Amino acid sequence: MLHAFMISFRLKDTYRANTIIYSLKQFPLIKYMLPLNLYQSRGLKIFAHIISTLYELASVFIGKMLYMYIMIFYALSFYVGSRSDLFVHILFFLTINGALINSYMFNPTKDKYYAMMIMKMDARKYTLSNYYYALLKLFVGMIPFSIILGKQVGLPLWLCLLLPLFVVMMKMNINAWNLRDFKKKKRISNENKLTALTYAIIAGNLLLAYALPLLDIYITVHIFMILSILTVLLGLKSAFYIAGFNEYKMIYKQLLTEENVYVMENATGQKAVKKQVEKKISFNPAQTSQKSGYAFFHELFFIRHRKILTDAIKKQTIVIVVLAILTSFAVVINIQVKMMINMMIMTSLPYFLFVMYLINRGQLITQAMFMNCDHSMLTYRIYRTPRVILNVFKERIKTVVLLNLIPAVLLGVSLAWLLYLSGGTNVIMNYLIIIVSIASMSIFFSVHYLVLYYLLQPYNIKTEIKSSTYSIIQGLTYFICYFMMGQKLPTFMFGIVTIAISVIYIVISLILVYRLAPKTFKIRT
Repeated sequence: MLHAFMISFRLKDTYRANTIIYSLKQFPLIKYMLPLNLYQSRGLKIFAHIISTLYELASVFIGKMLYMYIMIFYALSFYVGSRSDLFVHILFFLTINGALINSYMFNPTKDKYYAMMIMKMDARKYTLSNYYYALLKLFVGMIPFSIILGKQVGLPLWLCLLLPLFVVMMKMNINAWNLRDFKKKKRISNENKLTALTYAIIAGNLLLAYALPLLDIYITVHIFMILSILTVLLGLKSAFYIAGFNEYKMIYKQLLTEENVYVMENATGQKAVKKQVEKKISFNPAQTSQKSGYAFFHELFFIRHRKILTDAIKKQTIVIVVLAILTSFAVVINIQVKMMINMMIMTSLPYFLFVMYLINRGQLITQAMFMNCDHSMLTYRIYRTPRVILNVFKERIKTVVLLNLIPAVLLGVSLAWLLYLSGGTNVIMNYLIIIVSIASMSIFFSVHYLVLYYLLQPYNIKTEIKSSTYSIIQGLTYFICYFMMGQKLPTFMFGIVTIAISVIYIVISLILVYRLAPKTFKIRT
């Protein structure tokens, strides 16, 4: 088994190093400084392997630190009660969700495809060795933060050390249950395509984690100790079952299909996405528009792709309305909820930067634009002329901004209403600042995605993302928004800064598109 792990680890490291080398060639300035025979350069290979190793080490700790601090420790500031009890209460239900969402076993990835499908490695040895390694990284990565944060909330050291083991064993139990279910039904669930029932369980656990404490109901440290010990004991039994399971090859034959894995030329992830997108296109030859020129061209695209562009926004609108009504009801009947909501809105507006990042549909819309329009149109020289690019861009930016503003304005108004209902504020301008700043965030992300699309155009003819710069900027955007969740800033100050930054960014971005898009908006090779 150790031999299988070493082969798989070298395979993953080589793939990652080659990806790093390829990515360097995509950077605008660096690519001219690199040799033509990139993959034959010994120095470049050593550099790529060093970066790959650093990435592997960072992956052990950084994600766990952000998770435990933001999702658990930071959340305690919104509650009144025993911090130790609340800490283990939230951790318990989030751990169940983590085991459902990220099993480390049922995720169809490229390295698994290469190893088991192409190199024909033993499925059981490969799966178990990499699964144990993933659990070891989880255990080691959680230990320092469970000790640091656990001691801060008053947990005994032995329980702080038990927390990572509890999380590991919870994953063992969920995975063992999935394997037993496969034995009966011969069907395994892909963790990237969760079922409606799984989503319902996840939503229920989130409510139990964060809503129950508002009613002064939560798992105490003593109850958590009992649950942890039971989970660990059951986990030991699950570990033996996982180790003795002998149908991993059948499982991965189901998981590693064309739609799930995009490692081959004709089996890209974008291809699977494209199939899903095409199902939602409505084509009617009688459909037309009263507009003319580029506005006519854009409106026809919007009419035929209305379902893709508006479905998610409709769902978001419904969720926001339901949450606003439920929260309003909770504020009226519970004084603790009332105080918490007022404090949260007045100090935690940065949290909603991440919320707006998640609900903004700019990336999905630009993806649909390329797959079902620009993918073909960019092969015509006239479509790449400055006048055509800029006129189509203006029509698109109006549509994207207006679509994303619908849930954004509704969210801003809901927050302003909840602020008023929960006791209000002495600064009347705060109500307007909340609404305008949320709208500014929405406009910012709408413009951000569209401008990145026009300036970096990441797709090739097969709709694969081939721009490392685009991927890095997307990653940085996510990291900054995620980091802001943990910041507490006065609503008025943060709102003003957000509005100002959004306006400046939008102006600069539009100027860049005007000057550079005619050169950069093309299909990648």
